[in-house]
Amino acid sequence: MKPKSRLPNKPAYLNPGLPAERRTRDLLSRMRLKEKVAQMLCIWQQKSTTLVDEKGNFDLQKAKKHFKERLGLGQVGRPSDAGGGRNAGEMAELTNAIQKFFVENSRLKIPVIFHEECLHGHAAKDGTSFSQPIGLGAMFDPELVRRLFEMTAEEARVRGTHQALTPVVDVAREPRWGRVEETYGEDPYLVACMGIAAVQGFQGDASFKDKKHIIATLKHFAAHGQPESGTNCAPVNVSERLLREVFLSTFKQAIQKGGAISVMASYNEIDGVPSHANKWLLRDVLRKEWGFKGFVVSDYFAIRELHERPEFFGNHLAADGKEAAALAVKAGVNIELPDADCYPNIVELVRKGVLKESMLDDLIAPMLLWKFKLGLFEDPYVDPDAADRIVGCKAHRELALQAARETITLLKNNGGIAPLDPQKINTIAVIGPNADRQLLGGYSGQPKHYSTVLEGIRNRAGSVKVLYHEGCQITIGGSWQQDEVIPSDPEEDRKSIAEAVEVAKQADVVILAVGGNEQTSREAWALNHMGDRASLDLVGRQDELIDAIAATGKPIIAFLFNGRPISIRNLAEKAQAIFECWYLGQETGQAVAEALFGDINPSGKLPITIPRSAGHLPAYYNYKPAARRGYLFDDISPLYAFGFGLSYTTFKFGEPKLTKAVIRKNESTSVRVEVTNTGQVQGDEVVQMYIRDKVSSVTRPVKELKGFGRITLGPAQTATVIFDIKPEHLAFYDINMKYVVEPGEFEIMIGNSSRDQDLQKVLLRVK
Repeated sequence: MKPKSRLPNKPAYLNPGLPAERRTRDLLSRMRLKEKVAQMLCIWQQKSTTLVDEKGNFDLQKAKKHFKERLGLGQVGRPSDAGGGRNAGEMAELTNAIQKFFVENSRLKIPVIFHEECLHGHAAKDGTSFSQPIGLGAMFDPELVRRLFEMTAEEARVRGTHQALTPVVDVAREPRWGRVEETYGEDPYLVACMGIAAVQGFQGDASFKDKKHIIATLKHFAAHGQPESGTNCAPVNVSERLLREVFLSTFKQAIQKGGAISVMASYNEIDGVPSHANKWLLRDVLRKEWGFKGFVVSDYFAIRELHERPEFFGNHLAADGKEAAALAVKAGVNIELPDADCYPNIVELVRKGVLKESMLDDLIAPMLLWKFKLGLFEDPYVDPDAADRIVGCKAHRELALQAARETITLLKNNGGIAPLDPQKINTIAVIGPNADRQLLGGYSGQPKHYSTVLEGIRNRAGSVKVLYHEGCQITIGGSWQQDEVIPSDPEEDRKSIAEAVEVAKQADVVILAVGGNEQTSREAWALNHMGDRASLDLVGRQDELIDAIAATGKPIIAFLFNGRPISIRNLAEKAQAIFECWYLGQETGQAVAEALFGDINPSGKLPITIPRSAGHLPAYYNYKPAARRGYLFDDISPLYAFGFGLSYTTFKFGEPKLTKAVIRKNESTSVRVEVTNTGQVQGDEVVQMYIRDKVSSVTRPVKELKGFGRITLGPAQTATVIFDIKPEHLAFYDINMKYVVEPGEFEIMIGNSSRDQDLQKVLLRVK
């Protein structure tokens, strides 16, 4: 029997008492072709000509003129950037005005979804900005990642946002690639754990009833993290086995365990097929194999690139935008981002029989469903006063500070030079191009607060005198948004280095802040906006600065800020201590000062290998047995290994013990190890479990991370860490491409890095 509507005068889709699925079917049945296509369109840069005035305020007359057919719209991109950027309350007012227009001025009163960039905090004015994802990977702390993105979701939702184009669950196996900073590192297990946590933070229980959560978008699907030659958007040449085990696995887990609602297709091609035209990837694997019920968004302008994007590149699968639209629809891309470009042609493609209207229904349905589940048909507006109160608040700042603390990774500490004791020194020289500048990394907003390294040290140093000199520049300007990259002037740099040396001579110790900047490692989205590199060496005269400071004989404590691994062989030789910071977010200065003076104990671990040079690539730790045989005239090992990170204390690992040393293929077991703090101060240790299949039907990596746990121990304190070992930790794609556990022996390795010397082994037999 057909249920009766509680609101008999309204259509079923406007009845909040009915299930969202029923409402979606009813709405679809009422939609005309043009209205369906409108739900597959987005407005971003076109806001200025369709929705807002030059100051970024909603322009009713402009909107009525452009949307005079009253068809509605699928999404509006980044309302935060209207008019050059809007604070929390202003953005809330804007989203309310735009939403009101579409609800009241479209025939079917369908609300829009607003999407935003939320890579490491809402990329908007006043948004709380924390460590870049590569730094979050260094934390090995999924629970903190969940809390950070829960915070971000609330800050974005209270301003009117419904969807985040985050998290990035690409596995970064190419350090020359400028987008490494956006990833959680080189290991699929680590990336999956962080991706699941991020999704759970964004979406909560996905009921969206509290208006504090938003839709997460996994990107970039798939294999974007190992582009040919290290250049963004280049082809990814991998086998299906490697594709599934490394690059697809992170997405699968974030969908099946995390519940991700949306996926963004990637720019790159796999086996000659760009992802936005890849039916096998988007329909067979994503939807049929994995059971994905959400929706796929295009990457910005990527559908146009199936033809050709002027002044960038084209894949030339399509002769024009119409053919590109047809390819993307057939492949399963639900909506075109960021602006209406190719998908407006869908109306004509359906009328000419190139596409079936039923295909559109299948693509539109999940997007409408989540508009219902988000509660947008009943409660689409937000409170500007609440936005001003919540965004960038003190509690959120504390959370960003905790992320910065856990990100900092100690790579070297000769003679225990760090932490510094203010009672034993009189003068500190803070030197380097990254010492007194804002460094947030890509896809960042404008936080209410930021402290530089210099500011943080001066605030903490007390009676210790703090001197400063820039030393040299990396590039002129250096902003992520600045397209042209202008190298620093050699003569000016060398003059500055000489001045820095004189400053260093006056100090007891030199704090050297070097690395990269937001231009030397970033997304290369156009030929005039590059960010990939052929070299991993320090840019400019930074090595000359290091040499000159070292020649003074003053001890050097170096803090590295960078978006991807840098070859720092010279620095590793000459500095007494080295901290890898990646990008720490708005609390940079305070976190650095706390680590320097021992207020906190560094606990980060490398989420990606630091190679000796670009010539040592690939350098990821989970290589195949024949892959690292050696080089003539050079060491094959990395400079610093995946999972490595020192502490101000020491830890002793007991012998690992299996609960059951022999199991069947479908059984589980566990391994336990006792860890003791053998030093004088409290510290965190990240205990890591790696597994190797000793004999297999196809070659397997020499080790793979399959578990980790962060523990806090006081001096002389001991904790027992237990890792489950399930079939999923032992399985792989065998010679017949079946995902199985093969019988045989497995090495279970427990320790505090991926280095052999840091691991203890126990043997598990599977029968």
